[in-house]
Amino acid sequence: MRAIAAGHPATAEAGAEVLADGGSAADAAVAACLASCVAETVMTGLLGGGHGIYFDAASGRAANLDCFAAIPGLGRVRREVALLELEIPFGSELVHYAVGIGSCAVPGVPAGLDALWGEHGRLPWARLVEPALRLAKEAVPMPAAHASCLEMLAPVMTMNEGAGIYSPGGSLLREGDLLRQPGLVRTLETLADEGPRSAYEGTLGEALLELMEERGGRVTEEDLHSYEATWTEPVSVEFRGFDVLTRAGLSDFPGVLSTLPPLHRLDEPKRALALVETLRDEPPRQAGTTNVSVTDGEGNACVLTTSLGLGSGDFLPGLDLHLNSMLGESDLLTGPIEPGERMASMMAPSLALDDRGVGLAAGAAGGTRLRGALLQVLAGILDEGLEPQAAVDRPRLHPVAALVHLEPGFGAATLGALASAGFEVREWPVAHHYFGGVSVVTRSAAAGDPRRSGAARVL
Repeated sequence: MRAIAAGHPATAEAGAEVLADGGSAADAAVAACLASCVAETVMTGLLGGGHGIYFDAASGRAANLDCFAAIPGLGRVRREVALLELEIPFGSELVHYAVGIGSCAVPGVPAGLDALWGEHGRLPWARLVEPALRLAKEAVPMPAAHASCLEMLAPVMTMNEGAGIYSPGGSLLREGDLLRQPGLVRTLETLADEGPRSAYEGTLGEALLELMEERGGRVTEEDLHSYEATWTEPVSVEFRGFDVLTRAGLSDFPGVLSTLPPLHRLDEPKRALALVETLRDEPPRQAGTTNVSVTDGEGNACVLTTSLGLGSGDFLPGLDLHLNSMLGESDLLTGPIEPGERMASMMAPSLALDDRGVGLAAGAAGGTRLRGALLQVLAGILDEGLEPQAAVDRPRLHPVAALVHLEPGFGAATLGALASAGFEVREWPVAHHYFGGVSVVTRSAAAGDPRRSGAARVL
C-alpha cells in the first residue's frame, strides 16, 4: 500500500504526489519534509535537525538516519555568545528557553535529505523540490493547531525578520490566514539547482555564515563543510508479536515500550494506571517538531522526524529560513560535547516488522509528550487492535511526576482510580497539541493527528 501521514495537509499532499509519480518511500519523505519546511514553519525548518528510519524491502534491512544538530565551533577559539532568555507557556506551565543567534547549532536536515535521496531515492532531486516550491509561491493557509502554536511561540517567531512573516501589518496570523514566505521561493530554487549540499558548501551555506559573522553566532565554515548525516543500526524491541525497530535517545522509547504491560484486556482505569506508571519518569523537553511516515508499493517504509527547537528568532535575510535554537535547550546538552559532535535528541521514529514486512511506520512530535503519544498510539494499534485513526484520535494522558494531564474523554472511574493511586489529575477542556502529534501508516490505513492539524493520504 502506498500511503503517507504527516503534520499538515500540504505536507501529506506533497508526499502523495511523489508516490503517485513513481517515487520511493524515501523520495516521498524528502518531498514531504521539504513541503513541511514551507507549510509547517511554526514546527520545523530546513535549518533544523532530525532523525529517521528506513526499511529497504529488497534487502530486508532497516537503518536509522541521524541528521540531528551538531555542536558548532570547529576551527575557531570558543566564542561565548549571550542568549535571550524566554518563558514560553506550554499548556498551563511556563517553560524556560534560550534563543538568539548563539543558540543555533549546525543544521542537519539538508544532509539527512541528501542521504535519504542518495541511498534510496529514484526520482531526480529537482522533482522532489517541486511541491514545496509551488507552496512557497502560492502561500499556505494556517490550520488551527499551527495558529495556536504560533500564538504560544509569538515572542520568538516575531523577532527580527520573523515579524514580517508571522505578524504582517502588526497582527499575528490566525487560523485560515495565508502564511507568505517569499524568500523561500529563492531558497527552494537554489536548493533545486545546487542540491542539498547548498546548505553547507553553496549559496545557502554562505548566507548562513554571513549572518553568523554579522550577529556573532557560533557556526563556522568548517562546521558546515564537515557535516554528514550518518546511518546506524536500529534498536530492536519485541512487542506483541512485532519486532519494533527504533532508536535509543533521551526519550528512552525502547525502554518504555519493553516495560509496558499488555493493555488489550484492561478496562480504562487500569489501562490509564498502567500507562502512567510506565511513563511517569519525564524525559527532557524539546519543542517545535513534526513527523512524516511513508510506505510505498514495493514494501519500503520511511519515518522522518525534524525540528528547529523553538527557533533562534533569526532568519536568513531574503531567504526566510529560520535558524534552529538547539543550543538554547540545555536538556539536549548531555555532558561535555565537543564541536562536531551530535547533540542528544528525544526523537524515536519507529517501524514494526513481522514476517510479512512492515506492519506499521510511525513517528511523533511533542517534546516531553512525544514518547507517550507514540507509545499510546502504537500500543492502541498493535496491542489493543484499534484502527490507526481511532488510535490517534483517542484521548491521551501525560504524567509529570505526581501530576497527570488528561485530555477530555476519560471516564469518572479513571479519574477516581488515578486519585486513589495518589496522583493529582488535571483535566484539559479540549484535545490539544500539548499532547503530541503522531503520524502513522499501517498495511491498511494511515492517520494524521488532528491535534496538530495533521493529515494522511492513501493511494
